[in-house]
Amino acid sequence: MGTRPKSRALTCFYQALLVLVWFRKGEDKTTLGSGFGVSRATAYRYVAEAVRVLAAQTPTLHDALQRVAADGWSNVILDGKLFDTDRLAETTTSVKGETIDAWYSGKHRDFGANIQAIMRPHGLPIWTSQAMPGHLHDLTCAQQLDVTVALYWAASALDLPTLADSGYEGAGQGIHTPYKQPADGRRLAADNRTHNAILRSMRCLGERGFAILTGRWRTLRHTTASPRQIGDIVRAALHLIHFEYRYLPDSC
Repeated sequence: MGTRPKSRALTCFYQALLVLVWFRKGEDKTTLGSGFGVSRATAYRYVAEAVRVLAAQTPTLHDALQRVAADGWSNVILDGKLFDTDRLAETTTSVKGETIDAWYSGKHRDFGANIQAIMRPHGLPIWTSQAMPGHLHDLTCAQQLDVTVALYWAASALDLPTLADSGYEGAGQGIHTPYKQPADGRRLAADNRTHNAILRSMRCLGERGFAILTGRWRTLRHTTASPRQIGDIVRAALHLIHFEYRYLPDSC
């Protein structure tokens, strides 16, 4: 961080250890600071510093897609998840003109931040987005973050299609979603049912991506921090996952 030698309460090693304990166990920062012999304010500052440093190491979406294509994978998987937060008072106006809670998801009936992620076919997450308000749908988040634009480019330039669930229906070129059942109750055609079965069998492995993150790093299961910081926290956790899975760039 560019600070002077011997001017910090903990060495780099113990600061890294403090942050890993926070990610792994989700400890209260006051308790965490007491365990390492530093104040509550210092514990907060050290965690925030480490999150910024780790999050800055993650690749851009285009770099992540190019690496997947270069490694010879046939496709990527797009998915979104609501990361749970405390109740928030921030409001916004819905498409119907009503005042609603900005970070409340009607689908999940909970407050949280929507994070979009790209996974390799076997489920390893390779990229995660910044935090979006929980009231937004997955497709809206992907469009506002220009994720769909990058995936169009990957499908046309890299021959790397994307598999997604029905929440991304209508996303556009190169993003494959299931066919929905006809509204009149008729059965889907055999070709469409086959398409759905194949897509489901391949896309289901993408569910593993968020499970890897939340299963390994308990602090992601619920956060009391500002929801706008969740994007950086998830990206920092993603970099730790890449370190464990030895998926870092060759320069690292």
